[in-house]
Amino acid sequence: MSTPDGIPAHIPAPTAPQIPPVVPAAWVRERTAATPDTASDGTLVLADVRWYLDGRSGRDAYLAGHLPGAVWVDVDTDLAAPGTAAGGRHPLPAAEEFAARLGRLGIADDSVVVAYDDQGGGFAARLVWLLRRTGRRAALLDGGLAAWDGTLETGPVTRAPVTREVTPWPAHLLRDADEAAAAGRTPTALLLDSRAAARYSGADAHAGETRTGHLPGALSAPWQDNLTAGGLFRPPAELRARFAALGLTAAEEVVFHCGSGVTACHNLLAVELAGLPDAALFVGSWSAWSADPDRPVVQGTRPFAADGTGAPATGEAAR
Repeated sequence: MSTPDGIPAHIPAPTAPQIPPVVPAAWVRERTAATPDTASDGTLVLADVRWYLDGRSGRDAYLAGHLPGAVWVDVDTDLAAPGTAAGGRHPLPAAEEFAARLGRLGIADDSVVVAYDDQGGGFAARLVWLLRRTGRRAALLDGGLAAWDGTLETGPVTRAPVTREVTPWPAHLLRDADEAAAAGRTPTALLLDSRAAARYSGADAHAGETRTGHLPGALSAPWQDNLTAGGLFRPPAELRARFAALGLTAAEEVVFHCGSGVTACHNLLAVELAGLPDAALFVGSWSAWSADPDRPVVQGTRPFAADGTGAPATGEAAR
């Protein structure tokens, strides 16, 4: 069932000045068909944010076929500063650099950005969350590239550069390693790990990681669980139930993290889609935490608080 705007009933209709965190392909198609490249409430910019954990080139995938008019946004250089041990693989760029990067791509302050990838939005979510939390209009394309049934365009797209206003990052929604550790041992706080369950338990690892497991006190909340089997976002009621079961609705503070502060943004957008209060992001995430040998690591499928409360399951240990 859809609204008159072509938006599925479970996705809220856009309201000025913001749009929903997730929009369907029909929403994009209607606006590009009416007046190509423009939307009634601002310039519509499509952003291809493909990136791969296995090292494949997102840009090569973009050049081989992308939504018509889409620009390519690089997770490594446009949405992150160079990685460091303390900051992790994808620390936030300086606000000035972020503005300059998007400006060079032709994404203006008043642009309406719809971002996508081909992995359920796990990587495009970083761009959308950063834009929304700095007061800009942005949304994920529900279903990503697979949801687009029109012709794809090949080769690069270049938009005229623009000058963007520099907006500070929302400090109240960002956490460092010490603050994440505090959330993991505070009974009224909730620390949620957005990585796949096997990476949380320590059974699997990202290439280059020297330690496996999870932060003490963290619960497993894979970002992929926000999606249906068909790769679309679950309805808000289902998302609310999911997060309530994790304890989010009862917590006084909620902090999400992932491998490097990218896919956790998918959970943060799902929280918004569910109509729940904003949660915070530990930007450095596992890549920063695990790089510090003095920080404890827990292996296994159950959380274990570093302050001694609770107990690890058989064979699980903090180290």
